[in-house]
Amino acid sequence: MRGRHVAVRTTAPAPRYHLTYRHGTAPFQERAAPAPAAHCCCDGLTRPVLLAWSAIGVRTAGRVFFRKLAGDGRVKAVASSLTAVAAAAITAAPWAYTRSMTAWARVLAVCILLPVAALSVFRAVPAEWPTTVVQLLSFTPWLVIPAALALALALPGRRPVVTAAAGLILGAQLFWLWAPDAGRADAGPPDTGQAAGTVGTAASRTGTAAQLRVMSINSLFGRADAAEIVRLVRENRVGLLAIQEHTQALEDRLAAEGLGKLLPHRISDPGKKASGSATYSKHPLEAIGLVPDTPFRMPTFRLTLSEAGAGTTVTLEVTNVHAFPPVHDRVGQWRSDLKALGRLAARNGVEARGNQLLLGDFNATYDHSEFRRLLDGGPGSRKLVDVGMASGTRFTPTWPMDGQALPGVTIDHLVTSPHIPASGYAVHRVTGTDHAAVLATLHIPAGG
Repeated sequence: MRGRHVAVRTTAPAPRYHLTYRHGTAPFQERAAPAPAAHCCCDGLTRPVLLAWSAIGVRTAGRVFFRKLAGDGRVKAVASSLTAVAAAAITAAPWAYTRSMTAWARVLAVCILLPVAALSVFRAVPAEWPTTVVQLLSFTPWLVIPAALALALALPGRRPVVTAAAGLILGAQLFWLWAPDAGRADAGPPDTGQAAGTVGTAASRTGTAAQLRVMSINSLFGRADAAEIVRLVRENRVGLLAIQEHTQALEDRLAAEGLGKLLPHRISDPGKKASGSATYSKHPLEAIGLVPDTPFRMPTFRLTLSEAGAGTTVTLEVTNVHAFPPVHDRVGQWRSDLKALGRLAARNGVEARGNQLLLGDFNATYDHSEFRRLLDGGPGSRKLVDVGMASGTRFTPTWPMDGQALPGVTIDHLVTSPHIPASGYAVHRVTGTDHAAVLATLHIPAGG
């Protein structure tokens, strides 16, 4: 910036200085601010810094000015030594910069905390919230990330209230990630030799267990790739397959891929769009009925397994679930569907001795109070088990799988009676649908 100079001059008796930006002999800008200084010259300042003096304010720009003087190594004393510039003015610059940064950190922490705190209140209070809140609650597990960021920003912000609030909200999010009130399967004998990653053990205290690999997938109006579905069934030795949004076209493609040879028993009710369903099984199926008052057909049936070598017969009551999504003004129907499923889950009575499986697209996550009430199983009953939740897979989403710019959520579930341990929970993408296929191995007790 040759031909230009910055002058700082003192005035007596009060210690003040004037900053003058000159081009030639005509002054461009001059401001006054309280700080002692002597005449000095710096040819390293730039126009934006001087303009910041005017735009941001004298106090802030003064900090920038003195920091430049102290840091760029090109400060030259005029008429006296550099020590003539007040030491306090120069040494105060780093402190002022730090204070500015802590203020910004505090502001950012508060800005992040406010929406996270609002959603945390909605999560904590089991009320019938409006549609938008219901939809946002699906993403609750991911709130742990902004909550942790808010705490990281609040710590250098040096405000105990903000830091405490951030810590409280982060603690709540961590608590909900691995909620202690989530259902857990009964533990059985320790010598069953079950593989790692199991939920419970391979047998119940009530008798010998029959193993059944189950799979559920929402086919998105029948658009799911039939070849991939059949491949998953074959490779994972699936014995029970539940399909939602089943169509006749998908049924024909599955038949062409040979699904009937792998799972010969079938209860199918194709629909034109989202209402259809189908259940394929390696074992005999007996239709029981439909969940009442639901737009999407949710059939219930009884599956009978004969354990080879053990001479035992095991029965399992299965419901192919597809709850209405909480969209627009239909959130009431969504709640009605989940209540109907809750009544079905509680039908076995207080003892809950029957073997029960509800699998499919619940259009709800564990963070919805409506879904948690379904798992409660009715007054006096034991809590049902969400296999995915019990497996610790809160960050393993099942929707959306089609590239939508949304954090993934878990709305497809395998829900069992508490005395049915499970293992091998897994999620697989399938081309053509926005839902993932969910799989697990159930160990169904003969005494159930």
